[in-house]
Amino acid sequence: MALGVLNNLSALYAENNLNNTNNSLRDVLQQLSSGSKINSGSDDAAGLSLVNGLQANSTALTQSATNASEGVGLLQVADGALSQVTNLLNRAVTLATETANGTLNVTQESAANQEYQSILSEINNIGQTTTYNSSQVFTGAQAGVNIYTGDSSSTGASIDSLYFAALSSATVGDSGGTVVQSSAGQFVDLSLAAGGVLTTAGTTSDAVTGGLKFTVTNADGTTTNFTTTATTVGGLISEINKDGIAGVSASLSTQGAVGGVAGGTVALADTGILLTNTNANVAISDATLLDTTSGEGATALQASTKGTETISYQLGANESNTNLSATDLTTQGNAQNALTQINSAINNVAAQRGYLGAQVNTLNAVSQVVSTQQENVVAAQNSVQATDYASATSNMSKYEILSQTGISALAQANSLQQEVTKLLQ
Repeated sequence: MALGVLNNLSALYAENNLNNTNNSLRDVLQQLSSGSKINSGSDDAAGLSLVNGLQANSTALTQSATNASEGVGLLQVADGALSQVTNLLNRAVTLATETANGTLNVTQESAANQEYQSILSEINNIGQTTTYNSSQVFTGAQAGVNIYTGDSSSTGASIDSLYFAALSSATVGDSGGTVVQSSAGQFVDLSLAAGGVLTTAGTTSDAVTGGLKFTVTNADGTTTNFTTTATTVGGLISEINKDGIAGVSASLSTQGAVGGVAGGTVALADTGILLTNTNANVAISDATLLDTTSGEGATALQASTKGTETISYQLGANESNTNLSATDLTTQGNAQNALTQINSAINNVAAQRGYLGAQVNTLNAVSQVVSTQQENVVAAQNSVQATDYASATSNMSKYEILSQTGISALAQANSLQQEVTKLLQ
Protein backbone atom coordinates (compact mmCIF):
# COMPACT_ATOMS: atom_id res chain seq x y z
CA MET A 1 0.00 0.00 0.00
CA ALA A 2 1.37 3.44 -0.99
CA LEU A 3 2.29 5.78 1.85
CA GLY A 4 0.33 9.05 1.61
CA VAL A 5 -1.65 11.64 3.61
CA LEU A 6 -4.55 12.40 1.26
CA ASN A 7 -6.90 9.77 2.78
CA ASN A 8 -6.23 7.89 6.00
CA LEU A 9 -8.12 4.71 5.11
CA SER A 10 -6.98 2.84 8.19
CA ALA A 11 -8.38 5.57 10.39
CA LEU A 12 -11.68 5.49 8.46
CA TYR A 13 -11.99 1.74 8.95
CA ALA A 14 -11.18 2.06 12.64
CA GLU A 15 -13.63 4.96 13.04
CA ASN A 16 -16.50 3.09 11.35
CA ASN A 17 -15.93 0.00 13.44
CA LEU A 18 -15.73 2.12 16.61
CA ASN A 19 -19.04 3.81 15.75
CA ASN A 20 -20.69 0.46 15.15
CA THR A 21 -19.34 -0.84 18.44
CA ASN A 22 -20.59 2.22 20.33
CA ASN A 23 -24.04 1.89 18.76
CA SER A 24 -24.20 -1.76 19.75
CA LEU A 25 -22.99 -0.92 23.27
CA ARG A 26 -25.66 1.79 23.55
CA ASP A 27 -28.37 -0.68 22.52
CA VAL A 28 -27.16 -3.26 25.05
CA LEU A 29 -27.05 -0.67 27.84
CA GLN A 30 -30.60 0.39 26.92
CA GLN A 31 -31.75 -3.23 27.08
CA LEU A 32 -30.09 -3.69 30.47
CA SER A 33 -31.54 -0.48 31.91
CA SER A 34 -35.09 -0.89 30.52
CA GLY A 35 -35.43 -4.64 30.93
CA SER A 36 -36.74 -4.83 27.38
CA LYS A 37 -34.79 -5.98 24.35
CA ILE A 38 -37.25 -4.22 21.99
CA ASN A 39 -37.23 -0.49 22.65
CA SER A 40 -37.94 0.82 19.16
CA GLY A 41 -39.10 -0.38 15.77
CA SER A 42 -35.50 -0.57 14.58
CA ASP A 43 -34.70 -3.20 17.20
CA ASP A 44 -37.27 -5.69 15.85
CA ALA A 45 -40.15 -4.34 13.76
CA ALA A 46 -42.07 -7.61 13.66
CA GLY A 47 -41.41 -8.29 17.33
CA LEU A 48 -42.60 -4.80 18.32
CA SER A 49 -45.84 -5.31 16.41
CA LEU A 50 -46.39 -8.64 18.15
CA VAL A 51 -45.60 -7.18 21.57
CA ASN A 52 -47.99 -4.25 21.09
CA GLY A 53 -50.75 -6.65 20.08
CA LEU A 54 -50.10 -8.88 23.08
CA GLN A 55 -50.09 -5.84 25.37
CA ALA A 56 -53.53 -4.84 24.06
CA ASN A 57 -54.75 -8.40 24.61
CA SER A 58 -53.37 -8.45 28.14
CA THR A 59 -54.92 -5.10 29.05
CA ALA A 60 -58.33 -6.10 27.68
CA LEU A 61 -58.22 -9.48 29.43
CA THR A 62 -57.32 -7.87 32.75
CA GLN A 63 -60.30 -5.53 32.49
CA SER A 64 -62.50 -8.40 31.30
CA ALA A 65 -61.85 -10.27 34.54
CA THR A 66 -62.92 -7.12 36.39
CA ASN A 67 -66.03 -6.84 34.18
CA ALA A 68 -67.00 -10.41 35.05
CA SER A 69 -66.47 -9.73 38.76
CA GLU A 70 -68.69 -6.65 38.53
CA GLY A 71 -71.35 -8.76 36.82
CA VAL A 72 -71.15 -11.27 39.67
CA GLY A 73 -71.62 -8.40 42.12
CA LEU A 74 -74.74 -7.27 40.27
CA LEU A 75 -76.15 -10.79 40.29
CA GLN A 76 -75.44 -11.20 43.99
CA VAL A 77 -77.27 -7.95 44.76
CA ALA A 78 -80.30 -9.23 42.86
CA ASP A 79 -80.10 -12.66 44.52
CA GLY A 80 -79.87 -11.09 47.95
CA ALA A 81 -82.99 -9.05 47.28
CA LEU A 82 -84.89 -12.11 46.06
CA SER A 83 -83.73 -14.02 49.13
CA GLN A 84 -85.51 -11.45 51.27
CA VAL A 85 -88.58 -11.72 49.03
CA THR A 86 -88.61 -15.48 49.71
CA ASN A 87 -88.48 -14.80 53.45
CA LEU A 88 -91.40 -12.41 53.13
CA LEU A 89 -93.40 -14.95 51.11
CA ASN A 90 -92.74 -17.64 53.72
CA ARG A 91 -94.19 -15.32 56.35
CA ALA A 92 -97.13 -14.73 54.01
CA VAL A 93 -97.66 -18.51 53.84
CA THR A 94 -97.88 -18.60 57.62
CA LEU A 95 -100.41 -15.77 57.70
CA ALA A 96 -102.53 -17.24 54.89
CA THR A 97 -102.51 -20.71 56.45
CA GLU A 98 -103.52 -19.28 59.81
CA THR A 99 -106.35 -17.20 58.34
CA ALA A 100 -107.61 -20.10 56.20
CA ASN A 101 -108.14 -22.22 59.31
CA GLY A 102 -111.31 -20.39 60.34
CA THR A 103 -110.42 -20.03 64.03
CA LEU A 104 -109.76 -16.30 63.84
CA ASN A 105 -112.37 -13.65 64.47
CA VAL A 106 -112.91 -10.66 62.16
CA THR A 107 -110.51 -8.43 64.07
CA GLN A 108 -107.75 -11.04 63.97
CA GLU A 109 -108.31 -11.65 60.25
CA SER A 110 -108.04 -7.92 59.66
CA ALA A 111 -104.75 -7.80 61.57
CA ALA A 112 -103.38 -10.72 59.57
CA ASN A 113 -104.43 -9.04 56.33
CA GLN A 114 -102.75 -5.79 57.37
CA GLU A 115 -99.47 -7.61 57.87
CA TYR A 116 -99.97 -9.44 54.58
CA GLN A 117 -100.54 -6.16 52.73
CA SER A 118 -97.40 -4.78 54.37
CA ILE A 119 -95.50 -7.77 52.95
CA LEU A 120 -96.80 -6.98 49.46
CA SER A 121 -95.79 -3.33 49.93
CA GLU A 122 -92.29 -4.38 50.98
CA ILE A 123 -91.99 -6.56 47.86
CA ASN A 124 -92.91 -3.49 45.80
CA ASN A 125 -90.32 -1.48 47.71
CA ILE A 126 -87.58 -4.08 47.12
CA GLY A 127 -88.35 -4.11 43.40
CA GLN A 128 -88.14 -0.32 43.16
CA THR A 129 -85.18 0.43 45.44
CA THR A 130 -82.77 -2.42 44.76
CA THR A 131 -79.93 -0.75 42.87
CA TYR A 132 -76.40 -1.44 41.70
CA ASN A 133 -74.12 1.50 41.00
CA SER A 134 -77.15 3.79 41.37
CA SER A 135 -79.10 1.93 38.66
CA GLN A 136 -82.30 0.01 39.30
CA VAL A 137 -81.79 -3.74 39.07
CA PHE A 138 -85.26 -5.23 38.51
CA THR A 139 -86.23 -3.26 35.40
CA GLY A 140 -87.64 -6.08 33.29
CA ALA A 141 -85.79 -4.62 30.28
CA GLN A 142 -85.49 -7.25 27.56
CA ALA A 143 -82.11 -5.89 26.51
CA GLY A 144 -80.69 -6.92 29.89
CA VAL A 145 -77.31 -5.86 31.22
CA ASN A 146 -74.47 -6.83 28.88
CA ILE A 147 -71.30 -8.06 30.59
CA TYR A 148 -68.54 -7.78 27.97
CA THR A 149 -65.36 -9.85 28.08
CA GLY A 150 -62.72 -10.24 25.40
CA ASP A 151 -59.11 -9.81 24.31
CA SER A 152 -59.68 -6.57 22.32
CA SER A 153 -60.40 -8.46 19.09
CA SER A 154 -63.81 -9.03 17.55
CA THR A 155 -63.24 -12.79 17.36
CA GLY A 156 -62.22 -13.02 21.00
CA ALA A 157 -65.20 -11.11 22.41
CA SER A 158 -68.26 -12.42 24.19
CA ILE A 159 -71.26 -10.97 26.00
CA ASP A 160 -73.28 -12.40 28.86
CA SER A 161 -76.60 -10.56 28.72
CA LEU A 162 -78.15 -10.65 32.19
CA TYR A 163 -81.93 -10.43 32.43
CA PHE A 164 -83.66 -9.10 35.56
CA ALA A 165 -87.41 -9.53 35.50
CA ALA A 166 -89.54 -6.74 36.93
CA LEU A 167 -90.28 -7.22 40.62
CA SER A 168 -93.48 -6.02 42.31
CA SER A 169 -96.47 -7.53 44.06
CA ALA A 170 -98.04 -7.85 40.59
CA THR A 171 -95.02 -9.61 39.05
CA VAL A 172 -93.29 -11.86 41.55
CA GLY A 173 -90.55 -14.17 40.26
CA ASP A 174 -89.86 -15.37 36.75
CA SER A 175 -89.87 -18.80 35.12
CA GLY A 176 -90.34 -20.35 31.71
CA GLY A 177 -87.44 -18.61 29.95
CA THR A 178 -84.39 -20.31 28.47
CA VAL A 179 -80.71 -19.44 28.25
CA VAL A 180 -79.53 -19.35 24.63
CA GLN A 181 -76.22 -18.78 22.89
CA SER A 182 -76.03 -16.82 19.66
CA SER A 183 -73.50 -15.27 17.29
CA ALA A 184 -76.12 -14.14 14.81
CA GLY A 185 -75.80 -11.10 12.62
CA GLN A 186 -76.96 -9.69 9.30
CA PHE A 187 -74.71 -8.35 6.56
CA VAL A 188 -75.89 -5.53 4.31
CA ASP A 189 -73.84 -5.81 1.11
CA LEU A 190 -73.49 -2.18 0.01
CA SER A 191 -71.49 -3.21 -3.06
CA LEU A 192 -74.74 -4.60 -4.49
CA ALA A 193 -76.71 -1.39 -3.97
CA ALA A 194 -78.15 0.54 -6.89
CA GLY A 195 -75.42 2.58 -8.51
CA GLY A 196 -72.67 0.68 -6.70
CA VAL A 197 -72.48 2.64 -3.45
CA LEU A 198 -69.25 0.97 -2.38
CA THR A 199 -66.44 -0.63 -4.30
CA THR A 200 -65.13 -3.99 -3.16
CA ALA A 201 -62.51 -2.06 -1.19
CA GLY A 202 -64.84 0.43 0.45
CA THR A 203 -64.03 2.50 3.52
CA THR A 204 -66.06 4.36 6.14
CA SER A 205 -65.36 7.63 4.34
CA ASP A 206 -67.16 6.53 1.16
CA ALA A 207 -70.19 8.65 0.34
CA VAL A 208 -73.77 7.42 0.16
CA THR A 209 -76.69 9.27 -1.37
CA GLY A 210 -79.29 8.14 1.14
CA GLY A 211 -79.62 6.27 4.39
CA LEU A 212 -80.01 2.72 5.61
CA LYS A 213 -83.42 1.41 6.66
CA PHE A 214 -84.10 -1.79 8.56
CA THR A 215 -86.80 -3.31 10.74
CA VAL A 216 -86.41 -4.68 14.26
CA THR A 217 -88.98 -7.22 15.46
CA ASN A 218 -89.29 -7.44 19.25
CA ALA A 219 -90.09 -10.49 21.33
CA ASP A 220 -93.70 -9.36 21.75
CA GLY A 221 -94.19 -9.22 17.98
CA THR A 222 -94.11 -5.43 17.68
CA THR A 223 -91.89 -3.93 14.98
CA THR A 224 -89.82 -0.78 14.85
CA ASN A 225 -88.45 0.81 11.68
CA PHE A 226 -85.08 2.54 11.90
CA THR A 227 -83.84 4.91 9.22
CA THR A 228 -80.48 6.68 9.08
CA THR A 229 -79.74 9.77 7.02
CA ALA A 230 -75.95 10.02 7.08
CA THR A 231 -74.00 10.83 3.92
CA THR A 232 -71.07 8.48 4.54
CA VAL A 233 -70.76 4.82 5.42
CA GLY A 234 -69.07 5.77 8.68
CA GLY A 235 -71.98 8.07 9.44
CA LEU A 236 -74.46 5.24 8.86
CA ILE A 237 -72.56 3.02 11.26
CA SER A 238 -72.37 5.78 13.87
CA GLU A 239 -76.10 6.50 13.68
CA ILE A 240 -77.02 2.84 14.07
CA ASN A 241 -74.80 2.49 17.12
CA LYS A 242 -76.32 5.63 18.68
CA ASP A 243 -79.92 4.50 18.10
CA GLY A 244 -79.78 2.47 21.27
CA ILE A 245 -81.29 -0.68 19.78
CA ALA A 246 -80.85 -3.30 22.48
CA GLY A 247 -78.08 -5.69 21.46
CA VAL A 248 -77.66 -4.29 17.92
CA SER A 249 -74.41 -2.74 16.72
CA ALA A 250 -72.92 -1.93 13.32
CA SER A 251 -69.42 -2.19 11.86
CA LEU A 252 -67.72 -2.14 8.45
CA SER A 253 -66.92 -5.60 7.14
CA THR A 254 -66.71 -7.72 3.99
CA GLN A 255 -68.75 -10.60 2.62
CA GLY A 256 -65.87 -13.00 3.20
CA ALA A 257 -65.26 -11.85 6.79
CA VAL A 258 -68.86 -12.46 7.83
CA GLY A 259 -68.89 -15.99 6.47
CA GLY A 260 -70.64 -15.22 3.20
CA VAL A 261 -70.50 -17.33 0.07
CA ALA A 262 -69.45 -15.91 -3.27
CA GLY A 263 -71.64 -16.47 -6.29
CA GLY A 264 -73.46 -14.55 -8.99
CA THR A 265 -73.01 -10.85 -8.31
CA VAL A 266 -71.72 -11.50 -4.78
CA ALA A 267 -67.95 -11.37 -4.21
CA LEU A 268 -66.12 -12.21 -0.99
CA ALA A 269 -64.46 -8.79 -1.16
CA ASP A 270 -67.81 -6.96 -1.27
CA THR A 271 -67.92 -4.28 1.43
CA GLY A 272 -70.90 -3.58 3.63
CA ILE A 273 -72.27 -3.11 7.13
CA LEU A 274 -72.44 -6.00 9.58
CA LEU A 275 -75.43 -5.61 11.89
CA THR A 276 -74.47 -7.72 14.88
CA ASN A 277 -77.52 -8.76 16.88
CA THR A 278 -76.57 -9.99 20.35
CA ASN A 279 -80.13 -9.82 21.67
CA ALA A 280 -81.99 -13.09 21.18
CA ASN A 281 -85.26 -11.27 21.79
CA VAL A 282 -85.12 -9.14 18.63
CA ALA A 283 -84.74 -9.89 14.93
CA ILE A 284 -83.44 -7.68 12.09
CA SER A 285 -85.09 -7.78 8.68
CA ASP A 286 -85.83 -5.78 5.52
CA ALA A 287 -82.57 -3.85 5.38
CA THR A 288 -82.41 -1.61 2.32
CA LEU A 289 -80.32 1.34 1.26
CA LEU A 290 -82.31 4.47 0.56
CA ASP A 291 -81.11 6.28 -2.55
CA THR A 292 -82.68 9.68 -3.14
CA THR A 293 -81.87 9.55 -6.85
CA SER A 294 -82.56 5.99 -7.91
CA GLY A 295 -84.78 4.53 -5.21
CA GLU A 296 -84.01 1.70 -2.84
CA GLY A 297 -80.94 -0.37 -3.63
CA ALA A 298 -80.85 -4.13 -3.95
CA THR A 299 -79.25 -4.86 -0.58
CA ALA A 300 -80.63 -8.23 0.47
CA LEU A 301 -79.55 -9.29 3.94
CA GLN A 302 -76.89 -11.97 4.16
CA ALA A 303 -77.06 -14.16 7.28
CA SER A 304 -73.87 -14.13 9.33
CA THR A 305 -72.49 -16.23 12.16
CA LYS A 306 -69.61 -13.84 12.83
CA GLY A 307 -71.38 -11.65 15.36
CA THR A 308 -70.26 -11.39 18.96
CA GLU A 309 -70.80 -14.62 20.89
CA THR A 310 -73.65 -13.91 23.28
CA ILE A 311 -75.32 -15.78 26.13
CA SER A 312 -78.75 -14.34 26.82
CA TYR A 313 -82.08 -15.09 28.47
CA GLN A 314 -84.86 -15.61 25.98
CA LEU A 315 -88.42 -15.11 27.19
CA GLY A 316 -90.44 -18.26 26.68
CA ALA A 317 -93.93 -18.82 25.35
CA ASN A 318 -94.93 -20.02 28.83
CA GLU A 319 -93.22 -17.18 30.66
CA SER A 320 -94.65 -17.07 34.18
CA ASN A 321 -94.73 -14.77 37.17
CA THR A 322 -97.29 -14.40 39.94
CA ASN A 323 -99.69 -11.53 40.59
CA LEU A 324 -100.28 -11.13 44.32
CA SER A 325 -101.49 -7.54 44.16
CA ALA A 326 -105.18 -8.53 44.10
CA THR A 327 -104.97 -11.10 46.90
CA ASP A 328 -105.95 -10.52 50.54
CA LEU A 329 -106.64 -12.40 53.75
CA THR A 330 -109.98 -10.82 54.67
CA THR A 331 -111.86 -14.14 54.54
CA GLN A 332 -111.15 -17.85 54.74
CA GLY A 333 -111.78 -18.29 51.02
CA ASN A 334 -109.56 -15.37 50.08
CA ALA A 335 -106.81 -16.72 52.32
CA GLN A 336 -106.99 -20.16 50.70
CA ASN A 337 -106.82 -18.59 47.24
CA ALA A 338 -103.91 -16.38 48.33
CA LEU A 339 -102.09 -19.43 49.67
CA THR A 340 -102.16 -21.04 46.24
CA GLN A 341 -100.85 -17.84 44.66
CA ILE A 342 -98.14 -17.42 47.28
CA ASN A 343 -96.86 -20.96 46.67
CA SER A 344 -96.73 -20.18 42.94
CA ALA A 345 -94.79 -16.99 43.70
CA ILE A 346 -92.28 -18.90 45.83
CA ASN A 347 -91.68 -21.33 42.96
CA ASN A 348 -91.25 -18.51 40.46
CA VAL A 349 -88.81 -16.67 42.73
CA ALA A 350 -86.86 -19.91 43.16
CA ALA A 351 -86.69 -20.28 39.37
CA GLN A 352 -85.47 -16.71 39.01
CA ARG A 353 -82.82 -17.22 41.68
CA GLY A 354 -81.76 -20.40 39.92
CA TYR A 355 -81.14 -18.43 36.73
CA LEU A 356 -79.18 -15.77 38.62
CA GLY A 357 -77.09 -18.44 40.34
CA ALA A 358 -76.33 -20.11 37.03
CA GLN A 359 -75.13 -16.77 35.64
CA VAL A 360 -72.90 -16.25 38.68
CA ASN A 361 -71.26 -19.61 37.92
CA THR A 362 -70.98 -18.67 34.25
CA LEU A 363 -69.27 -15.35 34.96
CA ASN A 364 -66.95 -16.95 37.52
CA ALA A 365 -65.95 -19.48 34.86
CA VAL A 366 -65.43 -16.68 32.34
CA SER A 367 -63.29 -14.82 34.87
CA GLN A 368 -61.13 -17.90 35.41
CA VAL A 369 -60.72 -18.42 31.67
CA VAL A 370 -59.73 -14.82 30.90
CA SER A 371 -57.37 -14.72 33.91
CA THR A 372 -55.60 -17.86 32.69
CA GLN A 373 -55.52 -16.49 29.15
CA GLN A 374 -54.09 -13.21 30.42
CA GLU A 375 -51.32 -15.06 32.27
CA ASN A 376 -50.38 -16.96 29.14
CA VAL A 377 -50.47 -13.84 26.98
CA VAL A 378 -48.15 -12.03 29.43
CA ALA A 379 -45.82 -15.04 29.39
CA ALA A 380 -45.73 -14.94 25.59
CA GLN A 381 -45.12 -11.19 25.62
CA ASN A 382 -42.32 -11.63 28.16
CA SER A 383 -40.57 -14.26 26.05
CA VAL A 384 -40.53 -11.90 23.07
CA GLN A 385 -39.78 -8.62 24.84
CA ALA A 386 -37.85 -9.27 28.03
CA THR A 387 -34.08 -8.75 28.07
CA ASP A 388 -31.95 -11.89 28.29
CA TYR A 389 -29.53 -10.57 30.93
CA ALA A 390 -27.06 -13.43 30.53
CA SER A 391 -26.69 -12.67 26.83
CA ALA A 392 -26.86 -8.89 27.26
CA THR A 393 -24.15 -8.72 29.94
CA SER A 394 -21.92 -10.93 27.80
CA ASN A 395 -22.44 -8.61 24.84
CA MET A 396 -21.77 -5.57 27.03
CA SER A 397 -18.38 -6.96 28.03
CA LYS A 398 -17.60 -7.73 24.39
CA TYR A 399 -18.53 -4.25 23.16
CA GLU A 400 -16.66 -2.53 26.00
CA ILE A 401 -13.50 -4.40 25.03
CA LEU A 402 -14.10 -3.64 21.33
CA SER A 403 -14.64 0.02 22.18
CA GLN A 404 -11.30 0.20 23.97
CA THR A 405 -9.46 -1.65 21.21
CA GLY A 406 -11.21 0.48 18.58
CA ILE A 407 -10.00 3.69 20.23
CA SER A 408 -6.46 2.27 20.38
CA ALA A 409 -6.64 1.21 16.73
CA LEU A 410 -7.90 4.65 15.68
CA ALA A 411 -5.06 6.33 17.60
CA GLN A 412 -2.56 3.98 16.00
CA ALA A 413 -3.98 4.67 12.50
CA ASN A 414 -3.67 8.42 13.06
CA SER A 415 -0.06 8.07 14.26
CA LEU A 416 0.92 6.17 11.09
CA GLN A 417 0.32 9.30 9.03
CA GLN A 418 3.00 11.14 10.99
CA GLU A 419 5.69 8.79 9.56
CA VAL A 420 5.47 10.71 6.29
CA THR A 421 7.19 13.67 7.94
CA LYS A 422 10.33 11.59 8.41
CA LEU A 423 10.71 11.36 4.65
CA LEU A 424 10.75 15.15 4.43
CA GLN A 425 13.60 15.63 6.91
